[in-house]
Amino acid sequence: MSKQHIEECVRESLEAYFRDLRGTEPGGDLYAMVLHAVEAPLLEVVMKQAGHNQSRAAEWLGMNRNTLRKKLAEHKLL
Repeated sequence: MSKQHIEECVRESLEAYFRDLRGTEPGGDLYAMVLHAVEAPLLEVVMKQAGHNQSRAAEWLGMNRNTLRKKLAEHKLL
């Protein structure tokens, strides 16, 4: 699996989202919706791979541990 493959999965999902809208404009903040949808599984998988070690996961994600804890709480992953 490569970065390119992940990008293609996101692209295909967004294209399907717009197809499902059938020409209707998306409501609300599309950018925030996509980030929220991608962030949750990212955090879940990274935490699992890091053995639920928040310091390690934060390092892998390139963020501060406190920021990671905040995001985990937002997604109800704590």
